[in-house]
Formats: sequence, structure tokens, C-alpha cells
Amino acid sequence: MKLQPTFEPMTHVDLDWVVEHEQDLHAFPWTRGNFSDALDAGYSAWVARVDRSPVAYAVMLLVLDEAHLLNLSVVRAMHRRGLASACLVFLFDLAREQGASQFFLEVRPTNMAALELYRRHGFEPIGRRRNYYPAPGGGREDAHVMRADLR
Repeated sequence: MKLQPTFEPMTHVDLDWVVEHEQDLHAFPWTRGNFSDALDAGYSAWVARVDRSPVAYAVMLLVLDEAHLLNLSVVRAMHRRGLASACLVFLFDLAREQGASQFFLEVRPTNMAALELYRRHGFEPIGRRRNYYPAPGGGREDAHVMRADLR
């Protein structure tokens, strides 16, 4: 079942909820400080809600004609309901309104669900960042750099 969320700007009041889910969703989560710094710096940060309950969050950086997805996360209980796609569509529209013509992101090559989602939304691989992500056992994992044309 596809859900249609509403979007509200993320605030410091949301951070307890965001950080709780970030720690549940990611082996190497962003810290409260990372989210707080993003808010303080004026990044485009959003909480998606269904029936007023938070279900996802996203952080995007907008610079000149570029948008960069920094974090997109959907709570586990709401996976496979179209929420990540709805978030991307919302962010694409917002980025276009702000004058962005291209959208970038990094993703782990092992994150098959995310890779599939991004490809469905027009992202194409354009490069690789070596040893970008921390990995289990103290190792590092590369990142695929992907780009979507917003024009």
C-alpha cells in the first residue's frame, strides 16, 4: 500500500525521535550533533508524517544549482510502502523550486534497496569515493556517487 505523507521542516524538537530511529536503522548512524549542525547550518531537513505520526526524515544540502542528499531514512515498520519514493519526489520538487538542476548522493554499493530506489528515480552512477563509509570490523567501504538531472 502506497502512503502519501505530509512534510514538515525538521526542528530541534524532532531530534530525539530522529536520533532514536537513526540508531535503529543504520550500523553507523549520524549523531545528534550531526543533525543539530545540519539544522543550525540551514540545510533543508524534513520529517515525513502519515496521520500526524513521523515515519521518515531527510536532509538535503542546496548549493547554487546543485542538491545533495545527505540522509534519507524511513522507519522500519513503514518500509516497502512507497515512503522513500514519496520523499525523493518531494525533495526533487523542492530542489527545483530552489533552482537546482542536478541532484547528487552517495550510497553504499551493498545497499541494494537504496540503489534500486535511486535508479528508479533517474539517478545514474558517475563515480566512486574510495573508503568513504566506515564498515564493520574497522574497515571502510566505498561509496557510489550518483547523479540525477532535474531539468
